[in-house]
Amino acid sequence: MNEPRRIAPTAGRLYGVGVGPGDPELITIKAQRIVRSCPVVVHFAARGRRGNAWSIVEALVAPDQRVLRMDYPVTTEAVTKAEYERVIDDFYDVASETIAEQLTHGHDVAVLCEGDPLFYGSYMYVHHRLATRFDSTVVPGVTSFSAASAAAGVPLVSLNEVLTVLPGVMPVDDLKAALVDVDAAVIIKVGRHLGDIRSAVDAAGLGEDAIYVERASWPDQRVLLLSEAADVRAPYFSLVLIPGRGLRDRSPTRR
Repeated sequence: MNEPRRIAPTAGRLYGVGVGPGDPELITIKAQRIVRSCPVVVHFAARGRRGNAWSIVEALVAPDQRVLRMDYPVTTEAVTKAEYERVIDDFYDVASETIAEQLTHGHDVAVLCEGDPLFYGSYMYVHHRLATRFDSTVVPGVTSFSAASAAAGVPLVSLNEVLTVLPGVMPVDDLKAALVDVDAAVIIKVGRHLGDIRSAVDAAGLGEDAIYVERASWPDQRVLLLSEAADVRAPYFSLVLIPGRGLRDRSPTRR
């Protein structure tokens, strides 16, 4: 007698969900719907911390949803670039296979990502590994620099200005060179590099208008002129805005 044929379950869909910069009210309606509907919710966090993305959506997740927390093996520890990349690559390999197991068993999976998933977001490393194996949808989110610009009340670019986005972890000489002749810029991932960033901005003659923003849209956000941030101990989630001058130069008061 032939055994009944076993049919593999239909694979689940992978969702990369941008949850915005911090304020839960800045989550899109689509992101809320997907977080609530997926049986599995994944978030990344530094060891010993709640995780920013999880803090934003925790109230949306029901008790019957499965939550997979994945702790980064390294964050700001002093390791070489090569060692960091090796450890992080291994971490995302394992994390992606854990997610793939859920998808293979037919579970839709929402991978949370602070800000926008494909703009320096943690989700992109999962997407790179799994999007060719499973159906996937990316839900964009409000970026940190959009929230920072709103918090500062300063337009970033206008007219035909070009916005340049730079990681603050760049070597200071490279950062100085990159800032030469920019129309407007955002320097992200500030953290312990704030001193070097201030030096680079000043060397480029941009210090007068530069703005330091810390944890934009969170209850404890802080907005300062960069020139006033000399004694600040900047967290990783801080950035520097260098607004374009096009709109101000066209203001009637400046003509």
